[in-house]
This record gives sequence, structure tokens and C-alpha cells, in this order.
Amino acid sequence: MTTKGDAIKVSILKALQDAEEPIGASRIAEKLYSMGLSVRPRTVRFYLLQLDNEGLTHRVSRRRGRTLTEKGKEELAHANVLDKIGFIAAKVDTLGYRMNFNLRKGEGTIIANVGVINKRDLGRAFLAMGPVFEAKLAMSDRMFLAEGGEKIGSLVIRQNMVCIATVCSVTLNGILLSERIPVVSRFGGLLEIRNGQPARFVELIEYGGTTVDPLEAFIRAGMTRTTECALSGNGIVGASFREVPSAALDAVMRIHKMMTQRGLGGMLAIGKPNRPLMDIPVADGRAGIVVIGGLNAMAAIHEAGIDVELRSLACLADYSLFRPLPEVVAMAHNRRIFRR
Repeated sequence: MTTKGDAIKVSILKALQDAEEPIGASRIAEKLYSMGLSVRPRTVRFYLLQLDNEGLTHRVSRRRGRTLTEKGKEELAHANVLDKIGFIAAKVDTLGYRMNFNLRKGEGTIIANVGVINKRDLGRAFLAMGPVFEAKLAMSDRMFLAEGGEKIGSLVIRQNMVCIATVCSVTLNGILLSERIPVVSRFGGLLEIRNGQPARFVELIEYGGTTVDPLEAFIRAGMTRTTECALSGNGIVGASFREVPSAALDAVMRIHKMMTQRGLGGMLAIGKPNRPLMDIPVADGRAGIVVIGGLNAMAAIHEAGIDVELRSLACLADYSLFRPLPEVVAMAHNRRIFRR
């Protein structure tokens, strides 16, 4: 898609994807305006008809509006790759802003990563995730399970499949932002753990220069050693690097303590003002933070040879839905999603 009309079509597809529910032309026009495009609802309707004919959108009803089709999602994934440089960085900022988790009350929405697997593989997936949660190699030891026919975010789970949702590390951004602490997500990468302690980054991808989630790419490439790390204290896991104002360090440490009390964690190392952290320099007036990867439990599933469809930064989800692994296993057994 290269013409002006094609660019508007791509923006309409983006607006439908972000909505996570059917929306009409007027809502789409509002979303396009927030993207810097001034397009009248009448014009949006014209393009929607074209997208319907191309099989990229589906009209649910006149009142409810449209949704993306699978073909539309595929087109959006491949359209204008140069325009998507920095897409992940923008999505990190958007979801961090939109979540409403209240740390003091322990309630509200957090950001979820999801992995979709075949129902028959669920027992093996539970076994793979257990050591990761126990070794605190995840953002939280809690997860959420949805089965075929149910929905999480805009994703409808196919029959005979189950969706595993874990807490995304970008949840930290939203919590810090709610405490009026600006945070910059700089890199996603692979972190070497030695004797249970973070040692060094062995791979880094800058969020502002990528169209895909770095850790998702590393997992697909088979570059993690998450299970080995969980069992022995030595291995390669997903992690990220963030910066916060030096003046906020005391508050960050206090927030980290509160997060741990709420079943959240993830800050592996907090640097000193204006000093490199794990050989990564920081800007003046800032300090670095190394944050554990929210996809590490999914990495263990992949390492176990289970086919898993990964979706990082998938959606916002209510934290009350997330439960410790033993409770989820018991629930899955009671609902006969699998048998132990």
C-alpha cells in the first residue's frame, strides 16, 4: 500500500485493531484524528466498503460497526514496514498510559502477554512454567487461562486451544507513570544469569528501531535458556533495560517493594545516577533499571518443544483474573480442560 488512499486504509485497519471491539465510522474518524489524519466519517465509510470488498474488514452490524478479519490482520502485519519502525516503542507507551492498576489497592488493569497452545499440551506447559515462576524469572507468579470460545482482549480463542496470559513487564511502566515517574524503555534483550544473579546482557535490540518485540523474536529463534536457568541458576533469559530520572530513585525502590507485596516484581537491578548499569550507559540525570522479561514463562513452554503462538503486549486485562499457578492448575482440572 503506497498511495494516499492506501495509507488511509492502513490507518483504518490500525484503528480497528486498537479498538479491540467493533466500531463504526465516527469512532474510526476520531481515532484517525488522534493519529494526525483528518478524515470525515463519510470518507471513512467509503474506504470501509472497499476494505469489506477486499476481505480485510467485516461488518458486524450497522449499529456496532466493523472488526478486522484474519486477512486484515495479516495485511496490517505486512503493510508499510518502514512506517512501523518504532511501533513496539509506541505500543509500550500507549499501553502503559492506558492501564489503570492501583498499586496500593492491588486492583485494576495490567498489561498481558499471551501464548496460545493446543489443549492437549496444557499439562506439559504447566510443568514447564512452574520452575520459572518459582525462580522468580517472571514479572509475576500469577497467570490467567482462557479456553476455546472465550476471549481475551481482541483475541477469540479457537476451539481445542487454550490461551495462557502472563503479566507483561511493561506493566511496570504503567505503575511508574501512575506515580508520576516518567520511564524510557530503551532495549529488550537476553540476559545471562550466573549463580542466580544477573551478570550481563548478551543481546540487545533497541525498542525504537524494531517492528517486533525483541524477546518474542529471541524466543522464536531458540536463543533462550530459561528452563536451565530456573533449575540451575545459570542460563539466558529475557530482560529489558529502562531509564528513570535519578531524582525518582527512592520512590522507585519504594514502589518495587510495594509491587513485590502485590505479587508483582521484576526489577533485577537498579543503577546509580549517571552511571552505567551492566555496561549500558544512561543519559545525564537518569538511572538504569534491568527488568525481567514477561515472556519468560512462554520461553520455557517453547523450550519444552510445545508449539506456542506468542503475542506480546497483547492487551489490558484485569489483575483480579490472574491467579498463582497451583490455583490455575486446580481450576483447569475442575473444568476438565485437562486431566492430571
